[in-house]
Parts: sequence; C-alpha cells; structure tokens
Amino acid sequence: MYGGLDVCINCAGFISKSLVYDDTSNGTNIWRRAINVNLVAVVDGTRIATQIMRAQKKPGAILNIGSVAGLYPMTYEPIYSGTKGGVVMFTRSLAPLKRHGIRVNVLCPEFVETNMGGQVSRVLIDALGGFLKMEDIVIGAFELIEDVSKAGACLWISKRRGMVYWPTSEEEKNYLVYSSKSKRTLTKNVFPSIQTPEFFEKIVAHTLSHNFRNATRIDRVRLRLPMKPHSALVKIIYAGVNASDVNFTSGRYFSGNAKEASAHLPFDVGFEAVGIVASVGDSVRHIKVGTAVALMTFGGYAEFMLVPAKNLLPVPRPDPEVVAMLTSGLTASISLEKSGQMTSGQVVLVTAAAGGTGQFAVQLAKLAGNKVVATCGGASKAALLASLGVDRVINYQHEKIKDVLKKEFPRGADIIYESVGGEMFDLCLNALAVHGRLIVIGMISQYQAEDGWMPRNYNGLCEKILGKSQTVAGFFLVQCADLWQKHLDKLFDLYASGKLKVSLDPKQFLGVASVADAVEYLHSGRSVGKVVVCIDPAYGQTLAKL
Repeated sequence: MYGGLDVCINCAGFISKSLVYDDTSNGTNIWRRAINVNLVAVVDGTRIATQIMRAQKKPGAILNIGSVAGLYPMTYEPIYSGTKGGVVMFTRSLAPLKRHGIRVNVLCPEFVETNMGGQVSRVLIDALGGFLKMEDIVIGAFELIEDVSKAGACLWISKRRGMVYWPTSEEEKNYLVYSSKSKRTLTKNVFPSIQTPEFFEKIVAHTLSHNFRNATRIDRVRLRLPMKPHSALVKIIYAGVNASDVNFTSGRYFSGNAKEASAHLPFDVGFEAVGIVASVGDSVRHIKVGTAVALMTFGGYAEFMLVPAKNLLPVPRPDPEVVAMLTSGLTASISLEKSGQMTSGQVVLVTAAAGGTGQFAVQLAKLAGNKVVATCGGASKAALLASLGVDRVINYQHEKIKDVLKKEFPRGADIIYESVGGEMFDLCLNALAVHGRLIVIGMISQYQAEDGWMPRNYNGLCEKILGKSQTVAGFFLVQCADLWQKHLDKLFDLYASGKLKVSLDPKQFLGVASVADAVEYLHSGRSVGKVVVCIDPAYGQTLAKL
C-alpha cells in the first residue's frame, strides 16, 4: 500500500495477573500468551520491518518499547519482567544492522498513567516519584528515531534520573568479552611500512612570546641514532591545535620567573598527536612497529618524534578524530567525572561549547542524562551544538547570556564547564547553583592580551562560594596522566558505537609549515570543532584509502 517502510514502532505488552509458579494449567491463555505478545510479537515485528527496509535499500529506524521491568526485576510479575528484559537484550544485539542503514533501539520507561500502569501498586509509583508524563515518552521516542548515531541503544526514562542511556560504557566494560585493549592486541598491522629518515622537520620555540608565529620556526634536524633501548620512533600523521599553545611558547608552563623560563629555550612545541610506530628500541616489548599510537608529550608539531615507549597510548587508528579525543576529549571526560562529580538529572552549562573540548563536554553531559545549556557565537556553531543534542543553545551574537540564564534557569547551573575566562567567568560564577561546581579548564579570552596572559584578581570570590556552598575547581590534564588510557578507551568506545560524535573544523592545514596558521585560526574565533593539522598529507591519504 505504501511502497516501503521508514519507521516501525513495536509497542506491545500486558501484565499477566497470575504468578507463573502458581499456574497449574499449561499457561496457554495466561503466561504463554504474555510471552507471545510481549516478546515474540516484538521479535516478529522487528524481523518483518528489517526485511522490508533491507529490500528497499533505504535507511530505516525501528523502535521497540521495553520497560524499566526489563532493566531490574519485578518480583510481582516475573513473566512481564522476563519478556521485557528479552526485548532489551534482543534490541541491543541488533546494533550491527546499522551497517545496512537500519537502526534498532529500545525505549524503557518507568510507569505512565495508562490502564496497565493503573494496575501497579500506588506505593511503588510514589516511591519512584510518580507517573511519567506521556510527553516524556514521546520525546525519548523521537530522540531514538531521529538521532542517526543511536543503534542498539537503550534509553531509560524515569522521574528520578530523567533520560539515561543504559548501560554506561563503564558498566559495559565489566562484561564485554572483547575489551578495547584485547581488540588492539588481536588487530593485525595494516599500515604501510615507514622508512626511517635521516632528517625531519619540527616546530621549535626559540624565543618566549604569546605570538606563536614570532616565537617559533621550522628546524630541520638529524635523527639521533642509535635509539635508546626503551624509546620508540613515531611518524606523526595528525597533530592537534590547542588554545594553550600560545601559553607554552610564552613560557607560562615553566616554573620561575621569565629569566628562568628562558633557560629552557629552545624547546619543541605541540601537545598532542597520533601516528604510527616506525621503530622501537631493543628493550621495548609491549609496542610493535606499525602500531597506531597517540602521544601527549611536548613536541607534537613534528614529522617524527623520538619518545620513551612507556608514554605511548595505543589507539585503533591514527585518525584526526582520535587527536580530538586527546587533550580536548580527555579534559572534558576526566574533569566532569573528577572535578564536576557529574551524575544525572543536573543542569550543566558549557561555555565556548562549539570548540574542541566543549563539543565533548556537552555530549558527555547529555549521555549521563543531564540538561545541557551551551554558549557560542555564530549560527554555524549554534547549528553544530543543536545537532549534538544540546537542550538550550545560547548564541551570544543574538541574545545576552546573562538574561537567558536568569530567566530560564533561575535556580542556576549545577555544573559549569568554563574555558573563556574574564567576564564570562564572572557571569558563570553568578549563575552557579547552591552546591554547584564550576570547573575552570582555561581562559582563552585572556591568552592573546597585548602583554600575554596576565593573572586577574577575583575580589569577593571566597565570600560568594562560601554563601552557597559552591566549589570552583581548576583542572590541568597533565596531573591526571594515570587516567588517560582508561578515558581514551571510553571515548573511543563511545565514538565507535555511534554514541559520541567528533566534530573537526573543515578548514585544512597541511604540513608542518601550516602550524602557525592553524594556531592563529583557532584564536580568531572562527573555528567550529577541533582544529587539526595533517603533518603528512600524502600518508594521510594512504590511511584514508585503507
């Protein structure tokens, strides 16, 4: 009749009023019927829908309606709980259908005030915070249908926690047969061999200045041989650009006064990169030649890096998306967990949200089941944030941040992820809720001042946070190195499963010579997403073909 199928919603379920272990019949009209309606019909509906969608070779979305009873036991109705648990696991097992353009997801709400919901004990309903609104179910359903990254996803909706995806990536690691580490162990090297160079180019700071171009130059250096026993030589494919590059070239990250900082000159620059191991020292056993790795050590703006092998972080592929997960992604992931103590059901405000790290903060906050507010400047940035699921995007080119927060979020934000500094920091502090936590991960607005980054005085700060039991926490990624691999694995797992999007700025920067242009572009405020430099364009194209 309709020539095809785009969306299928399998919504079937009823509660058997008698306990299965009290039934003395064969259960045909009682619990067997419940199994047929609650589970078998959903399986069959999914089967029919997938066959139609695959035959027409067009994308499609299937939504199976589960229940909170499929996530934790209902002792007063084990058949209902068992069938809904079957719907959950059946649906999650269909994630690979995404390869055919078909996304199957499951929605697990707590109780809605329907005829069936009315049969549930009022004591239990009250303990759960009351009935859900039908609008909550509709919103959750449309999220699973419209978000093309969701496949095999289970969305749990409750009064207590709001909308939460279950299980979390951390919970999944407790039972997955193949963890991300074992996958890397089993993956064969598919990357082309690399010839060890006699000379290579890198960016080196020769003077201290917050003007990156004036502080640095390209040096052509000879590879130091022989290699030390515990070292590794890495061919850099992509390097990430960060706002704090200018702080490093100005000497701000060295202790002591300007004269003491100058004693470190010349020094290599660039905080992060991904590449392929070209050679290893005689004592290196855990990393093999041809392994894709990430590096978070000074000197990433180079064609090759010679580093202690213990500092290498194995990754599935040396892609630009992985670069974005390093300083930017790890800062968001670790700081929200440790400094922000993020749970769910909170209001999370992210400033400069369309940048390299902001994009991760908004998505991780959403995945945890929070309401996310994000600030940005420009229509393209606002569009990106809307596509990432942000609940309220504030484009400060068209509306005042202060007015929006005061009118729409009078209680304040529970967590604020702040990277702008200056007046924005003051605004955020005033918008912080009682018991709120403000995480300071940077202050980009102050980095390019005429005399460089200068400290500010925050008069009355202690009095403000004392009055509302608030916390202002600084976060510096270098001091959490023991957590890098764990959180990098988590981010890549989310990305690989389609739960996390990585936005790269579309402007291309090719070769070591383009690094200064990339740094200046980032500080221009025009970038959307992570700014990345392809250090070796020819090799990058080879990887893309693979």
